[in-house]
Amino acid sequence: MGTNGSTVLEPFEPLEPLRQGLPPIDPAEVSSSASCALPPRYEAVRGARQFTKSTLAQWELGECFDDVALVVSELVTNALRHALPADTPRTSEQDPPVRLHLMRWTSRLVCAVRDPSHESPVTREPDNFSAESGRGLFLVDSFSDSWGWHPLAGTLSGKVVWALFRLRSEQQ
Repeated sequence: MGTNGSTVLEPFEPLEPLRQGLPPIDPAEVSSSASCALPPRYEAVRGARQFTKSTLAQWELGECFDDVALVVSELVTNALRHALPADTPRTSEQDPPVRLHLMRWTSRLVCAVRDPSHESPVTREPDNFSAESGRGLFLVDSFSDSWGWHPLAGTLSGKVVWALFRLRSEQQ
């Protein structure tokens, strides 16, 4: 389902509280990265979790899976629900518009979801915690150490929404 390889997201200047870049990261310190393309179907969320589980196991970070998988699920769901144009065929697998990136540094893990939208993610305070939707970014904020988003530049169009997890010293 996925491809392993080198994926580097360039840091940039913070513009507003939510639209912030990844913390300064030296690309030379990247120890591992993996990415996978996701089809524009809600079933892709399960595939993203499976990809995350196998990648974290390969990196010997299986104990991080629960929190990271929850965040990955929310970021991918948001991309599929809110970031795809209405006319995106939900059955096509050609040129998948959403991509999941997992990157590991010595002391941190970043999961990032790329989508074709230029719209900012919108946080909402959940009015009703028993509601089935509306708390995705609240959960991302609660389970990750930090998160943000930035627009893509160059030949890529859209944005990346990312979440950072600090790794405990015994996981390094």
